[in-house]
Amino acid sequence: MFTSKANKIFQDVIAKYHIINTVDQPFKNGYPESELLEHLLYRKCWIDTVQWHYEDIIRDPQIDPVAALKLKRQIDASNQDRTDMVEYIDSYFLEKYKDVSVKTDATINTESPAWGVDRLSILALKVYHMNEEATRNDASAEHKAACQKKLDILLEQRVDLSTAIDTLLSDIEKGDKYMKVYKQMKMYNDDELNPVLRSQK
Repeated sequence: MFTSKANKIFQDVIAKYHIINTVDQPFKNGYPESELLEHLLYRKCWIDTVQWHYEDIIRDPQIDPVAALKLKRQIDASNQDRTDMVEYIDSYFLEKYKDVSVKTDATINTESPAWGVDRLSILALKVYHMNEEATRNDASAEHKAACQKKLDILLEQRVDLSTAIDTLLSDIEKGDKYMKVYKQMKMYNDDELNPVLRSQK
């Protein structure tokens, strides 16, 4: 199933990141571009993992304001990269299923396959870090027990989400569902659509 592969890649990415465990480490994709889907999934989860840690850093109440502004710009750029990767993954699926005969009673899903993948990647990060908290040696027994309960729910959620994504892809492949992807029309990065940026031209 697709999500078995995706979840394994996400776990590998997160483990790889935490060997050095810094947002400034160089990125090296674990898959060549010839293995396109795996290549995209690896890159997607790396972006999410770095951004997860950006979000931790920027919440430091003692952060230097200049450093915080720089980090905010990095988070903005990361968000754009994240959205771009979702669209690349959807483009992969559009190409894969382009010759499917769509049934006359086929329906559209509330989200595209790649946005489901986006949620699955973030969920992998939640699982990893909640497991850290549930097993942290210097934490109280109460803290670890509370985090273990949350971890159990996250693991159940991963099963449910994985099943939903695999079912969606199966339905698309059979023509019971069809893909229709709307590009993310973000306005705040566009110097024609953002009035603040436009006024500075």
